[in-house]
Amino acid sequence: MATSAIVASLLATMGCSSPQSAAALPGLKLDPSRTTVSGLSSGAYMATQAHMAFSDHIAGVALLAGGPYGCAQGSLEVALSRCMNPAADTLPDVDGLAESARRKAASGAIAPLSGLAGDRVLVMHGSLDTTVGAAVSAAGASLYRALGGAVVEEDFEREMAHTFPTLAAGGACKTSESPYLGQCGFDAAGAILQALYPGDAAAAEAATGELRRFDQKAYLPEGKDAMLADTGYVYVPKACAAGETCGLHIALHGCQQNADAVGEAFVRDAGYNRWADARRLVVLYPQSRASYAPLNPKACWDWWGYSGTDYDTRQGVQLRWLANAAAALGAPLE
Repeated sequence: MATSAIVASLLATMGCSSPQSAAALPGLKLDPSRTTVSGLSSGAYMATQAHMAFSDHIAGVALLAGGPYGCAQGSLEVALSRCMNPAADTLPDVDGLAESARRKAASGAIAPLSGLAGDRVLVMHGSLDTTVGAAVSAAGASLYRALGGAVVEEDFEREMAHTFPTLAAGGACKTSESPYLGQCGFDAAGAILQALYPGDAAAAEAATGELRRFDQKAYLPEGKDAMLADTGYVYVPKACAAGETCGLHIALHGCQQNADAVGEAFVRDAGYNRWADARRLVVLYPQSRASYAPLNPKACWDWWGYSGTDYDTRQGVQLRWLANAAAALGAPLE
């Protein structure tokens, strides 16, 4: 999980993908105005990249233990020194990152900043997290405020480590260990979806829809390698499968939390699925993959540039893949 240990982890054993049959994504009746994204750790960095790249189509984002858009500036060294748990004198430069985002928006590399207007942003950080510093997460919230338009909410007071908090699934809340789900007595998935989709909704006791595997290779942009696993997951509530109009939430795992590493723990037990039934949401669970070349042995999402210099723009291969997958489901991002 800890990106700061990425170099040392070269000596670790990487999970291997097991071949399995997977179908195409289903074409569903989706309301494109109800598309949101969330993520943990590297997934949080990827979530803010997706939001900034497609804020004209994505209505909100939740970041758990992640920092500001553009933090790494295309450099692993900067990612490790400024964007994880830096000293007070090396924190992310919010003003500089805001100016960089404005330039990218003006050039068309990301969506116009007007796309942020009214978007809901939740930044969450555990008080026991020693992997990503609280000041880095706070910089993520500050950047959104500096860019203007979004409605920003922060949640920094909960006693939890670098993990995805659940009511009762996973390991201990105060440690950061596989599968990086923590029994915190706190339903983070419910809180995230409440923040992004305001309004009363009562979650079911258990998810009743279908968790489906799909072929991620089918959505590669021009066939380019996006450094993803062969198989991804999508959760489809019964109502959405039956033709009701639904929204789309994209849930991004953290480092070492992909299916190759933890099986279906995140996609089944993070807590999104039963809330998806209540809120009429399809949940897309993309899956990254580990590699030695490029250097990504923990299967982190690309938030420092291992997939190319345009990794955090609309032309980034992982973001283009995401746009293709969302469009296939019925919620185009561009």
